[in-house]
Amino acid sequence: MRLEWLEDILAIAQTGSFSGAAERRNLTQSAFSRRIQQIEDHVGVELFDRSRKPVQLRPTTQAQGAQIEQIATALRQLVADLRRGDRVASNRIVIASQHSLTTSLAPQIIQGLQNEGEQVFVRLRSANLDDCFAMLLSRQADLALVYHAPDHEAGSNDFLEAIDIRPDRLVPVLRPDLVSGLQQGGYQNDLPYVAYPSGVFFGRIMAERILPALDARTTALPRAETALTFAALEMAVAGVAVAWVPASLARVSIAQGGVCDLSAILPSCSLTIRAIRLRSTRSPAEEIIWQHILALQDAPHATE
Repeated sequence: MRLEWLEDILAIAQTGSFSGAAERRNLTQSAFSRRIQQIEDHVGVELFDRSRKPVQLRPTTQAQGAQIEQIATALRQLVADLRRGDRVASNRIVIASQHSLTTSLAPQIIQGLQNEGEQVFVRLRSANLDDCFAMLLSRQADLALVYHAPDHEAGSNDFLEAIDIRPDRLVPVLRPDLVSGLQQGGYQNDLPYVAYPSGVFFGRIMAERILPALDARTTALPRAETALTFAALEMAVAGVAVAWVPASLARVSIAQGGVCDLSAILPSCSLTIRAIRLRSTRSPAEEIIWQHILALQDAPHATE
């Protein structure tokens, strides 16, 4: 299946007509129709319902729409990579990042590289902590951006090199208008909160550091669960329950009054943001970004 054929199918799906798709693909309608017929002859089935106006994908084609888009995107990237050849290969780096760092620190790093004029192509892959380590160890990623908690096992130092970039904290937050109602119980009754799955990093931190530190008279009641810290933050903003999130992630919401930081009266946990890579031969792009991350240690930052 050719890339241009996939793009033809997507053009029809997006425009809803052969004429609109032909215009988008810079072809005459007759030439475009012949190419669609060629695609269907190659596949051996009709992909479109021509009896309906506007033209619609047949159910079997519709069911594969997302996969067609993914394959087309991957092929476009492959073509671009092949055209750029060795220059791209030597200037590419894959970063595995915990979800919350994907939306906070990772964009700063990439923007910093661009500001300095570095021609480095960064592929950012967002994942849970364990998956970040798995990608690093299997060499699917060149480095990882992760959170670390004091005394928390983070992997063997024998084959890993780490930079502690900056401190952070896991802090409890809640919509301001709900704080007074929660305070009436002195935080010693039922405490609704947003939970994390037990198998993810923040789920383990909640179980090991946060929940045991609550007042003995407090009953923590999970109202919702998510593996994503930014989803937990939005739940706190919406008033669902108290959510424990990285202070760096909540900083803007706290400043804008979307949530209050309750760490003065509820437990919090110190965190460190780390960059980790394997101790091995490194590409020029990896050295460039590693030096940039080292410089972040001295840069001003705010976690509150």
